[in-house]
Amino acid sequence: MKKITIALLLLYQLSVFTQDYKFGKVSKEELEEKFHPLDTTANAAYLYKYRRTYFKYVQGDGGFKVITDYHIRIKIYSKEGFEKATQYIGYYKPDSGKGEAVTFIKGFTFNLEKGKIKKEKLTKNNIFSEKKTKFRSVKKMTMPAIKEGCVIELKYKLVSPYRGIDDLQFQYSIPVKKLDYKIEIPEYYVFSKKIKGYYFINPIESSKRVRVNLSSKNRTGARIVSTSFQSKQVEYDNVISKFTADNIPALKDDEPFVSNIDNYRGGMKYELSSVKWPNTTIKYFSNTWEDVSKQIYKSVSFGSELNKSNYYKDDLKEILRTAKTSSEKITMIFQFVKNRVKWNGFNGIYTDKGVKKAYKEGEGNVAEINLMLTSMLRFAGLEANPVLISTRNNGVSIFPTLNGFNYVIAMVGFVDGSYVLLDATNRYSLPNVLPTRALNWNGRKVEKGKASSWVKLTSSKHALKENNMSVKISDKGLVDGFLRSKYSNLKALNYRENKNHLKEDVLISQLEEKHTIEIDEFKLLNKNKLSKPVVERIKFNSEDLVEEINGKLYIEPLLFLVNNINPFKLEDRKFPVDFGTPWKDKNRILIQIPEGYLVESLPEGLNIGLPEYLGVFKYQLEQVGNKITVISILQFKKAIIVPKFYKALKDFYGKVIQKQSEKIVLIKE
Repeated sequence: MKKITIALLLLYQLSVFTQDYKFGKVSKEELEEKFHPLDTTANAAYLYKYRRTYFKYVQGDGGFKVITDYHIRIKIYSKEGFEKATQYIGYYKPDSGKGEAVTFIKGFTFNLEKGKIKKEKLTKNNIFSEKKTKFRSVKKMTMPAIKEGCVIELKYKLVSPYRGIDDLQFQYSIPVKKLDYKIEIPEYYVFSKKIKGYYFINPIESSKRVRVNLSSKNRTGARIVSTSFQSKQVEYDNVISKFTADNIPALKDDEPFVSNIDNYRGGMKYELSSVKWPNTTIKYFSNTWEDVSKQIYKSVSFGSELNKSNYYKDDLKEILRTAKTSSEKITMIFQFVKNRVKWNGFNGIYTDKGVKKAYKEGEGNVAEINLMLTSMLRFAGLEANPVLISTRNNGVSIFPTLNGFNYVIAMVGFVDGSYVLLDATNRYSLPNVLPTRALNWNGRKVEKGKASSWVKLTSSKHALKENNMSVKISDKGLVDGFLRSKYSNLKALNYRENKNHLKEDVLISQLEEKHTIEIDEFKLLNKNKLSKPVVERIKFNSEDLVEEINGKLYIEPLLFLVNNINPFKLEDRKFPVDFGTPWKDKNRILIQIPEGYLVESLPEGLNIGLPEYLGVFKYQLEQVGNKITVISILQFKKAIIVPKFYKALKDFYGKVIQKQSEKIVLIKE
């Protein structure tokens, strides 16, 4: 059997090398394939991933342009893979000035019908352009005739007037059968290259001599003008890096507690470090975070916006009339901005329409809202500065780049070294309780004329949920009970953000479905009182929480609050577990034993911890008279668990689940 498997694998690998990847020539074998040979769980796969990036000299149009040709072929195995039939191409397109262009878009969908290949073309009606921000746009292609088993193919060209090279991505959420990349760079440009993630392809390096014809026009004479044309040929070396690989495994995005899985997928980043033209001195591009911060601050859409105050100062003076302490000033200004200007959903470190217009219209992007907030805090005499961050969706830059930041918040510092972080884009946020999207390692505080510095974004306040439940069990195994759930800090913010817009009957239905209970009474407290925890109170009953076998009653001590599934499935994990913030779940259950029953067995308590005090689990059961008290505390003291502790974390969670699943056994007297 083993020999057969190896033989099939060798035949499969051979087929990869002999496959024809000419655009528009999909094979019958590709369409007949029912599942990926090396990953049967894959919903789709890249059959071919091609990219060529090169510099082309364009006479009279600013010199070199960077052109990237793309060609992708995707096999869709199941309905879950249909999402791959919609492709998105992001590109830089400001409202004014030079921008990038996506051109020569061609695509087909291939299906096998009655043994014959049917080919359907991507039409202009299925290609859409969407403006995302002042600077970024997206091309969206929706492929036609999508069915299980189909193959889609797409090619296009991205033309950029800038000298940057987009990141190389080697690994994706779906497997790649064949990858073929080529990067061609003129000898005049030197790029630093940084490896990203845990899958790497060693490039094959070479060079090729390139000739370019340059023409010039000269005019001579005063009254009679004569024009002469000159042409010369320039030669230079193209430095070529070729990346090829077969059967690249997927790094799927279904692992829990990951800030951005793209941070850990294999790839390479290019950053321009120097330019040397013939007969000129070399020009270096400084690429420290300090220089990046200074460049951002100097922008008229960033630093200059902080100096504007006339548009709000009269309103702010009235608001601050009763404020005496720094804490009161921060609270009043923070709440004022949240109420006055609504976030339009756009991120960015630069203002779009400007703080003044955003204030007047009552709506703005992240930069407009939080730069406005920073300016107001300064106006009130506080030591306030903007903090540049990268959202969780944007990832974490491994080396300095202007694209490394896409979000900005406000910070107030104090003489004792403490500070408060503020994000007014979220109506439910509090000082030092940032929304989850902003909790991404560290931010960069920037000050005019001073060195920038890193700031820890994670709050020291635990995201806290406390459950207090009391239940009465009948001799028939029916349960009547009360539950009070309290949400604090980030858990309160998330609760309000996800549920405040829902009607009470929807909230009740969600709880009933989640916990298999029927709710008789429901009350929600502090829904909009941000300084207080959110509190849910419910009165419930259930027929499904106690199991009766041969006259004995079996009860899980935490009832419907128990967690029976370990979220960590991998044997080994090379990237960290990121909770976003330290957190704590505390459950206290009081169970009244039904009349005529005694406790036959009660689970033993357990106290365990993770290395370096990263987390603890405390579990205790006690019987006093006809009542059983259960206390369960699960707490993580760090937001991030590094990979070397992953196995310990997985084992820890396994023990937690096993212990919480042990049942109380009651017998008749």
